[in-house]
Amino acid sequence: MITPQSIQPGSTIRIVSPAGKIEEKHVMPAVNWLEEQGYTLKLGKHVFAQHFQFAGTDEQRAADVQDALDDADCDAIICSRGGYGTVRIIDRLDFTQFLKEPKWLVGFSDITILHSRLHNLEVPTIHGVMPRYFFNDKGEPREDLTSMMTLLKGEGISYNIASTEFDRQGKASGQLVGGNLSIVTSLSGTKYDIDTAGKILFLEDIDEFLYHTDRMVHQLKLSGKLDNLAGLILGDYTDMKDNESPFGQTVHEIFTEAVKEFDYPVCYGFPGGHDKKNLALAFGRDWELEVAESGTRLRLV
Repeated sequence: MITPQSIQPGSTIRIVSPAGKIEEKHVMPAVNWLEEQGYTLKLGKHVFAQHFQFAGTDEQRAADVQDALDDADCDAIICSRGGYGTVRIIDRLDFTQFLKEPKWLVGFSDITILHSRLHNLEVPTIHGVMPRYFFNDKGEPREDLTSMMTLLKGEGISYNIASTEFDRQGKASGQLVGGNLSIVTSLSGTKYDIDTAGKILFLEDIDEFLYHTDRMVHQLKLSGKLDNLAGLILGDYTDMKDNESPFGQTVHEIFTEAVKEFDYPVCYGFPGGHDKKNLALAFGRDWELEVAESGTRLRLV
């Protein structure tokens, strides 16, 4: 992997909106905080543009992302939000200049498409919090933000997660990949599909019906993406829905049944995704995963 350089005070961070529209009030407090920490901020020309549910037209969003990718003075790109729309511009993006001077890309949810694209180009990325969720109700930096900045600065990080009744114990190490379950499955069969063999797969989702989640999990299984994992980490599954006629299984039960024939460790309930805590993960980097009766430890190698 071609690891981007760590950022430090004085580094330039660009904020872009590849997908859904967002208001200034949800971005500018984060911009001000980053500037107070000593970073130089550049906002894409169309960060606050609106075109139906998108942050501007496909052409506008792609232009902003392309400018950030090509900016030789930029050290990190933080996406303003997810939502929907990155898939509409991914084919418009040229990563030629970016690969000469790679930089960190940060985001989650719909940004999984960019994570997958860069993983296939062998550039690590950060699955982490976006500007709207930098701070708690008191205006203080959340642990989400602290963990994201730790990774951007190139510092080591380790997480200890409480055990659950569904955990499957064991140890594993390997590259971390994944992101949003719906996006990962939607990329199956495309040129942005990811190879999961020998890797630790992280998955999270929001606002999905349980039967739909079951279908996506079995799509992953039928495509072989669950066969040869080093390990599996399940993040938050937020605001999940059920039909009037209940599906009959929780998300954890769906995954447990789907991977019961395999022997790799499985961690349930990692605080990552769309819930109250979204701890940062470096995709494309090597991690050590240890799932034990006392809890799970995940450490960046």
